[in-house]
Amino acid sequence: MSEWLDGFSMAWGMFLAIPCPLRRWNEKAREKMLVCLPLVGLAVGGIWLGLYLLLRHAAIGGLYAFLMAAVPWLVTGFMHLDGYMDVCDAVLSRRELATRQRILKDSHCGAFAVIGMVLLALCQWSVFLSGSADESLWGLLLIPVATRACAGLAVLKLRPMGTSQYAAMGRHGGYAAALAVLLAAAIAVPLVIDRSFAPLAAAAGYGLAVWYGFRQLDGMNGDISGFALTLGELAGAAVWTLVR
Repeated sequence: MSEWLDGFSMAWGMFLAIPCPLRRWNEKAREKMLVCLPLVGLAVGGIWLGLYLLLRHAAIGGLYAFLMAAVPWLVTGFMHLDGYMDVCDAVLSRRELATRQRILKDSHCGAFAVIGMVLLALCQWSVFLSGSADESLWGLLLIPVATRACAGLAVLKLRPMGTSQYAAMGRHGGYAAALAVLLAAAIAVPLVIDRSFAPLAAAAGYGLAVWYGFRQLDGMNGDISGFALTLGELAGAAVWTLVR
């Protein structure tokens, strides 16, 4: 039980900007940290949903869109945007594999990262500016849960890059099964209750993006997961906003 608390504390401390009341680190709990990622997603989704409930009747279209677009990034301390920008820099360079991998680990921000971030921000803002045709509370709440369950599965099941912090981690099959169950629940609950496809779209978006990043960079790491998670949440938000 202590290792599960450590795993939850590690997931909170690493992937949320909200101060963690119990900061603990245990290398043996890395796999458990991945299983706890959907709980982090539930916190992100809860704040996202709370903001929507607060603003949905306010006549502030542009500001509403800005806040709804920005809050999942703010709550996570821009953690996943960093990975998104790194992958954009590497992949859009269209160089040979070794150079793409070197660019991925470079701490400098290149032109492709800036361009990719501008386009992402415009897309996310435009999605929420277009309205909220779905208005499924469960759908919005569980978009971040679905993407983080996908992230845990991808890290556990895909071959890691040699430089990834996850390269030396074990691959316990039971943890992947638990994440698969959480992913299925995050997709099924909105479908059954609200007929919302938003978490399903988020999971599909994550899957496509991680497949692309994995193929382009020949392995899985945290940057690719952040890239895929960011695009997955954009896909989920687009379906939540535009599709009924």
